Amino acid sequence: MAPVLQIGNRTIGLHQPVYLIAEIGINHNGNLDLAKDMILSAKETGADAVKFQKRTPELCVPEEQRNIMRETPWGYISYMDYRERVEFGQEEYAQINDFCKEIGIDWFVSVWDEHSVDFIEQFNPVCYKLPSASLTDTNLLKKVRATGRPMIISTGMSTLEQIDDAVEEIGQDNLVIMHATSSYPCDPAELNLRMVGTLMDRFDCPIGYSGHEVGLITSVLAAGLGASVVERHFTLDRAMWGGDQAASVEPGGLRLLVKYLRVTELALGDGVKRVYDSEKSSMKKLRRYL
Repeated sequence: MAPVLQIGNRTIGLHQPVYLIAEIGINHNGNLDLAKDMILSAKETGADAVKFQKRTPELCVPEEQRNIMRETPWGYISYMDYRERVEFGQEEYAQINDFCKEIGIDWFVSVWDEHSVDFIEQFNPVCYKLPSASLTDTNLLKKVRATGRPMIISTGMSTLEQIDDAVEEIGQDNLVIMHATSSYPCDPAELNLRMVGTLMDRFDCPIGYSGHEVGLITSVLAAGLGASVVERHFTLDRAMWGGDQAASVEPGGLRLLVKYLRVTELALGDGVKRVYDSEKSSMKKLRRYL
């Protein structure tokens, strides 16, 4: 039997409906009202979950990058100041938690450090995501595993050996492994979607796909190849300021992606050959027998 796990009220695994994650990430640019608009839009398009990113800037921003200056909507400020401005805290996440419960959509975060795990635990998230950058952070892997919650790990910029090491550390129970390529936006030639099948053959847990490409068809193809979870960056307007906006899907695109994924699920079937009732009239009229 194909491996499955529970995220919220959903069963995740092969032959189950694809679990579609709209990654808001930091596309909200530190604006809670904008974040709520994005959550509502994701819900209306049919996404199953929204995801944010949670960092502790003083732990995650390297010393040599903190004072680098950059142009932002808040003026010409340091990278550290920028990271602090886009980071949501207690009040914002409390409102996000309440709002998602009110409208009925799962929410969770990618955690980038151990302190962020402690912070998010108060909201009883349906699962945790570890970004590709953290795949080799053994302490963070162990910290998230210790919560007992489902884990989703991304595998961009990683070797198979590094994926093996991470999985050996945390085990395959309650785990989803996401194939990903960490470039934004990603060239189709580097998507390597057949890795979905490679990971399915290698591990006994659901496999997903985190896409950073432009367009929808490749994400649908990933589901056709066996991805049980599909994640795409989400924005209300790709022209908004921010590094992830260009690789994000707007509401109209996400609505189409939901439609295409659900049609794909129906079309894939179960692999058992049968004669359908809809074929029987044609069989009666057209079948030739010797």
